[in-house]
Amino acid sequence: MEGDEEMSALPIEGWLVEHPPPSTARLFPHSRRVTGYTVDDWLKLPQTGERIELIDGSFVVHGVPAPNHAICAKRMVRLLDDARPDHLEVAEAVGIVVGEDGLIPDIVIADAEAMLSGIPDLAYPDVVGVVEIVSPGLGNWKRDYEIKPPKYAAAGIPVFIRVELEGEGAPTVEVFQLGKTGYIRVSVAGAGENLTISEPFKVSFDPAVLAGRRRS
Repeated sequence: MEGDEEMSALPIEGWLVEHPPPSTARLFPHSRRVTGYTVDDWLKLPQTGERIELIDGSFVVHGVPAPNHAICAKRMVRLLDDARPDHLEVAEAVGIVVGEDGLIPDIVIADAEAMLSGIPDLAYPDVVGVVEIVSPGLGNWKRDYEIKPPKYAAAGIPVFIRVELEGEGAPTVEVFQLGKTGYIRVSVAGAGENLTISEPFKVSFDPAVLAGRRRS
């Protein structure tokens, strides 16, 4: 399978044939269905280790992130976690309810009480920011640039941050804040530049620290 392309998560399409869930787990609430799933269905999925999102009524299965993606996420969490106020928490790969979708941002910034409570359906206003790190592949690009940002905006999430690990000046970090008609980009910086994020709390850093060998 090339990259982390979007797919309908059905056994007949091959992915689950090669990556079967544990024999005791019933992965989908209604077998043989392709679309028409709901947030309730999504919340009932067993914990099998895969990232499974609900997008427009269909389940979308994502493979394990590449090492550079995982390292970037870890470093971004550390930066945000060191700067956050006590009433917020920062975590990787937390499922959130976004309208009629169930999405799993790479990083979630949300109310500490809600995060620590273990509730499975975090949503706005508890969720105040999300971060997506773009993986290679057209499907990933489309998902992080065209599909998910409007959904986050429509759900009222105030801040959206996108990290691009490829291309000129990478890593590049874009920061968007919610306006009247959707997200407005308020800042952008590449490696070697200084980026300041002001909401939901202030933190400044050079995006270069998100990739490559760790700097002393």
